[in-house]
Amino acid sequence: MKAQLFITCLAEQFFPGVLEKMVALLEKLGVEPVFPTEQTCCGQPLYNSGFQEQARQLAIKWLDTFSQSDLPVVSPSGSCVDMVRHHYPALFPPGTSEHSRAVDLAGRTYEFSEFLVHQLGQIDVGAVFPHRVTYHASCHLLRGLGVRQEPLQLLQAVHGLELLPLDGTETCCGFGGVFSVVYPEVSRAMLQDKVNHILESGAEAVVASDAGCLMNIAGGLHRVGSPVRAMHLIEVLASGINLD
Repeated sequence: MKAQLFITCLAEQFFPGVLEKMVALLEKLGVEPVFPTEQTCCGQPLYNSGFQEQARQLAIKWLDTFSQSDLPVVSPSGSCVDMVRHHYPALFPPGTSEHSRAVDLAGRTYEFSEFLVHQLGQIDVGAVFPHRVTYHASCHLLRGLGVRQEPLQLLQAVHGLELLPLDGTETCCGFGGVFSVVYPEVSRAMLQDKVNHILESGAEAVVASDAGCLMNIAGGLHRVGSPVRAMHLIEVLASGINLD
């Protein structure tokens, strides 16, 4: 089996190690990753800021790149997958070639955890992570894609991992992309609540599946001097496995 990699802007710039582990995990599970080198931003920041025409131009570039193959598309970000799955078809009038391509790709673009669970039928990947862990449900992953149980199933199958409940796990961490810039005071208050709940959980690490959430939460934990690590789900799933 082959799959195209949609690596996303934040992951490429700030979490290249997560992308390397994603590739290694896919290969270990029998999937040959294909990397379309012409991919760029999916346009979500512009779309969320109200610049639909500019977002449409980036969406066309993205469609041009990934429609060259009929392979599934896999991404480490629920936020970016939600953009492709739910907003791309709405950017173009029905009956246009762009709309047809958007609908086609919307149906075969997956966030990493749902790809593992539903497309590969994999829950226990052999990971070993003997630590106390709690989970933050990213907004777009949860509400946009409806991916609620899949990350938890994968975490529960990790050997040695103790999964602890997190109060307000489905509450936004306050990042929200441009939201944190437009409403910084509200964003900081939301982040503080999230950090407090993480500390109260007793976890050694908090896991999420979106780079924006991880950056925001890691910053909040750092500011209060907490040793709790903010980790991508992929990092945990790659722990204790020989990926060479």
